[in-house]
Order: sequence, then C-alpha cells, then structure tokens
Amino acid sequence: MNKLVLTGIITTIVMLAATWLAVGGSKGGLNGDIVNSLAVAGAIVLVLATVFVVTKYVRQMQNDTATGQLADENWDGIGEYKNEVPMGWAVIFLGTMIWATWYFLAGYPVNSYSQIGEYNEDVAKHDAIFEAKHANMDAATLVEMGESVFIVQCAPCHGLTADGIGGKAANLTQRIEKEAVMHAIMNGANNMTTDFPGGMPAGLNYMFASEAEIEKVAQYIVDGFDESDTQGAALFAQGTCSGCHGDKGEGMPYAGPKLNAFDGATVASVLKDGKKGAIGAMPKFNNLTPKQIEAVGAYITDISK
Repeated sequence: MNKLVLTGIITTIVMLAATWLAVGGSKGGLNGDIVNSLAVAGAIVLVLATVFVVTKYVRQMQNDTATGQLADENWDGIGEYKNEVPMGWAVIFLGTMIWATWYFLAGYPVNSYSQIGEYNEDVAKHDAIFEAKHANMDAATLVEMGESVFIVQCAPCHGLTADGIGGKAANLTQRIEKEAVMHAIMNGANNMTTDFPGGMPAGLNYMFASEAEIEKVAQYIVDGFDESDTQGAALFAQGTCSGCHGDKGEGMPYAGPKLNAFDGATVASVLKDGKKGAIGAMPKFNNLTPKQIEAVGAYITDISK
C-alpha cells in the first residue's frame, strides 16, 4: 500500500476517533441528542472529504507531468503553458460580473432595505419631534439644556468647567486668548466657512512692523477692546482688522466673527465647521440638532460673561 494512502487512512481514523471522544464524552453524549449526532455526521463527512482531496492532489503533484505548448516569453527560464481557460471558470467569472452589476445597481444597497438608512430615518424623525417639543424654551431652560449637551459633547476636551484643561483645548470662559489671536494673524483662520466664506487669509503679519506689534494688538483684543489702550486700537485699525470684525470686535455678517464676546452665532459657526488654531484642530459636530447648537451657544455665552 502506498505510504500516502496509508497516512491518509491513519489520519482519518485519528480525527474521527478524536471527534467521537469529544462528542461522546460530553454531557449527554449521543443519547437522543440530534445536535450532537448531526455534529458527528458532519465531522465524518468533512474528514473523509478533506483526506480524499488532499490525498488525490498530493498524488497528482507527485506523478503528473505538465504538457502543452509553452509561450514564447519566459522569465529566468520559467515559462507559461498556453492553456485555455476552463469553460467552467469562464462561465462562473462572467456570471459573477453580471450578478455584481445587478447587486449594486438593482439589488442592494441602491434599491433595497438598509439598516443604516432606517437608522438615519428614525433619527431624523426623532430630531423633528425634539425640535418641535423644545421650540419655545425660555432663556434659563435653554442654558440648562446647553450645559447638559456641553457635559456630554464638549467637556471631554474643554473640561467640566470649560477652562480648557490647562491648555489642552480652548478656554471657553473667555472669548479668545492672546496666543490664538497671534496665530490667526500669522497663519490665517479659514475655518468657519459656512457663515464666513471668505475666511481670514494667512500672512496678515506684514501689516505690522514687528511681532511685538502683533502681540500688542492681540492683547488689545483679549482685554476686551479697552479704550484706554490707544496704541492697541491704532494697531487694530492699522491691520485692517476692523474691516471684517468691526471697530470694537462686534463682528460683521459674512466677513468676520465676533471677537469681543461669545454669542450663539459664533459658537454655532464653530460647531458646524470645526476650528483650527494654535492648540490644534476641533472637529465639526454634525450630530447636534439646531436646538442643541443654540443651547450650547447660550450656555457658553452665559459662562463667559
């Protein structure tokens, strides 16, 4: 008997014996348990099929020799035979292409049920109910809602007290910090494109004679446009800042956001588009409803007074 055949028979016996012991030795064994009986039957079929296929092809690799016409090209002496593609393979390949085209264009997902689509529809319905329920909230309740949303969505980065966790994120208890203003002047701030499509271009530092002047105008903004700071006011006007942000940083629609204090519109702009600055990047929050965005704006405006 061929060694390969003998090895296959021994492997089959060992594998079947191990399966029988594993199932037969389990609680309940094969006594009246249809599941275990089917498991053993399936294991027998798999073992026999596997050993047969492996034995057949190993013997074929040992004994068969390749025949046919070699292609003219070769790679380091290794050539390819000019064998035709088996008809069965060609039919299966063509059928797969036809099925795939149908599947994507007429079957799924374009024309069939989608769990994601159902979820999005349910969320949209719930959001509409939420918006209608809270359409006419008073100011105090709106701030309370904003605090709840802030704790869940914003506090992981900005901290429970919105102080930025020691510089890890923006300090929201004040409108803006000096480092952020200087960074925007030197690097631009093309972030809130929905409400301010023009953005703030980079390189505005050429409007100032030195970095000291940039620091001075930044301090003027952070100090709340203190009228006693005449030099800062002059530099603010010199740098054309007032052309977009207003004479006192009150902001101008579609031109520049409010700088002298937080308001709901400024917060909404950041939430809708995200923000990049001296510290890093903040993602946009598309998961919030308009009322939640309004509430967060009311809360931040309240705590930054």
